Amino acid sequence: MKIGFDNKKYLELQSKKIREKIDNFDKLYLEIGGKLFDDYHASRVLPGFEPDSKMKMLLKLKDITEIIICISAKDIERKRMRADYGITYDMEVLRLIFEFKKLGLSVNSVVITLYNGEESSKSFIKKLEEINIKVYVHKPTAGYPTDVDKIVSDDGYGANPYIETTKKLVVVSAPGPASGKLATCLSQLYHEYKKGVHAGYAKYETFPVWNLPLKHPVNMAYEAATADIKDVNMIDSFHLEKYGVTAVNYNRDLEVFPILQAILRKIIGKDIYFSPTDMGVNMVGFCIDDDNLVCRASRQEIIRRYYTALCDYKKGMVTDGVCEKIKLLMNELHIDPVKERKIIGISREKMEEEKVPVVALELNDGRVITGKMTKLLSPVSALILNFLKEVSDIDDSVDLLSDDVLEPIIQLKPIINHPSAVLSLGDVLIALSICSVGNEALKLALENLSKLYGLEAHASFMVDSEEANILKRLRVNLTCDPVFYLYR
Repeated sequence: MKIGFDNKKYLELQSKKIREKIDNFDKLYLEIGGKLFDDYHASRVLPGFEPDSKMKMLLKLKDITEIIICISAKDIERKRMRADYGITYDMEVLRLIFEFKKLGLSVNSVVITLYNGEESSKSFIKKLEEINIKVYVHKPTAGYPTDVDKIVSDDGYGANPYIETTKKLVVVSAPGPASGKLATCLSQLYHEYKKGVHAGYAKYETFPVWNLPLKHPVNMAYEAATADIKDVNMIDSFHLEKYGVTAVNYNRDLEVFPILQAILRKIIGKDIYFSPTDMGVNMVGFCIDDDNLVCRASRQEIIRRYYTALCDYKKGMVTDGVCEKIKLLMNELHIDPVKERKIIGISREKMEEEKVPVVALELNDGRVITGKMTKLLSPVSALILNFLKEVSDIDDSVDLLSDDVLEPIIQLKPIINHPSAVLSLGDVLIALSICSVGNEALKLALENLSKLYGLEAHASFMVDSEEANILKRLRVNLTCDPVFYLYR
């Protein structure tokens, strides 16, 4: 894979910037936007960005760091999903806790924000308490967002319970955006200053990149990724007026900044920030080595987001406004999905020829491999078998799995009332792993699954969620036409 981003330089600059912020205060509350683990959006639009970069940076500071995780009661109630893993936000919180602890990072607590006594939140609180995690609930803040005097009072932030922290750096994270991280940080600042602690606040968010142009594909890919919550990139007018420097931020931060500045002034007693950009510690823009490569990668991400939105709309998961928003972004960048993503046209053409669903996969050298529906195999299963033969130099006439292996699995499906009559990708991978015992050629072929990392694929139909999740774990960037198809 070609690299367009210097990750080593990024870690050095980012760590230095955060340490500078920490040194200004007795305690720093650092709001981290985006994903701490597995930031695959960043790695897709910035080839060379390592998905766990934020975590590597934090591990350098782990002796002085503890973590608070926020999740909105509204997200628990509506079972909001993390797209990269296909799991709900509440399950992602549990996963984060496990991962943090495994790395030796201190998890202070979980905060349920915007809590109004929802039963789903009560059940989640019980789960957390069963694994000995402290839980705090924050109700909507009285007076927010206009009445600063009420917000910064015992009836506002003061009504929230104080979260006891002991480390110099308190990282406030979440499974996704709009989880209440900022409100949690400000509530803590209110309590800290009442206790005489000189605490500070800063924001570590990868996107949008403040020192890239407003309409740079990296920043527009962020808009596409957040189309469901209506984020819009904008010029930071506060920064431009104060410093005469053009910087990019987004609508939510710009809209809330006057109130945030007034709240911080009332808590701390003076202005410490004069623009939303001032609050940030994002050094991504200084580490792009190949802008052309990054632009191409970001354009592909926008296309992927568009097809995801089309499928989600078909399933009733989003409104058509999400699709329209991303379509407008593509129009601004003059993106033609079929021209820029050739596997879309190839999968559709092959489907017309064969009259069955097809998946197409593009290799790094430009070659395209396809998989089609058969009596025994799903299109995805056929694709992966064809891929393994291609990259392992196995003749196409050779069957990696014999009918003697596949037929018993097929015969079992109706007995257990399985909804699919063909072998899914999971079925095939398990069968391959079993048959690889004592078969060196097959064992080597399986090792080549790692070569799927970062490859692009398109299906002429909506791939089954189980198979789609396996492809995600194999790091295949899949898009699908919004067409239902049952494997029957």
